[in-house]
Amino acid sequence: MEKITILIADDHTLVRETWSFILNTDPRFKVIAESGSGEDAVELAKQLRPQVVIMDINLPGMNGIEATQLIRKYSPVSKILGVSLHTQPTYARKMIQKGAMGYVTKNSSREEMFKAIMEIQNGRKYICDEIKNILSEQVISGEDNQNGLNSLSQREIEIIAFIKKGHSSKEIADSLNISVKTVEVHRYNILKKLNLKNAAALVNFINNSQLEFEN
Repeated sequence: MEKITILIADDHTLVRETWSFILNTDPRFKVIAESGSGEDAVELAKQLRPQVVIMDINLPGMNGIEATQLIRKYSPVSKILGVSLHTQPTYARKMIQKGAMGYVTKNSSREEMFKAIMEIQNGRKYICDEIKNILSEQVISGEDNQNGLNSLSQREIEIIAFIKKGHSSKEIADSLNISVKTVEVHRYNILKKLNLKNAAALVNFINNSQLEFEN
């Protein structure tokens, strides 16, 4: 049986090596390359055309969501499995929107990752049990903030992370290499989408909801 070729993209060397070891112990899989950044992942996918790309969302420079979009453009044969510490369905949704076929969290078991790889390789989308359970709880509890959260752009999510840490608009602008005016526009749009009055209300909303936003 021909092995499924896999590219691993994660910025932690130990994580890449562990995944590579685990996957290569299974006769169905063959890890053909590893990458520590989004840019390298795109280049490797262009050159090697792996059947599956295991893509961490939080990569330095170009993040995993952006890299996913480019890999789908330059290597359409590659099916992408998003992997992240984030357990919020918003992140899974954004990965799927950009072309990923599946999403698992770093809490997922080895067996679930194997299952996810086989499912997406066979052309079916796969969302891990942890995310599906959270979605179920949200439906049961009647939470109505998900539409607003799901409408946030990747840039808005990054800015929320800075706001949560207490950064000023100027500090955010300097970190993201954009203008203060652009930051203010993003802040206004974030509050509008989440139906909140000010930054303090946003931070309170994030903390109370136990949402995970990182930059």
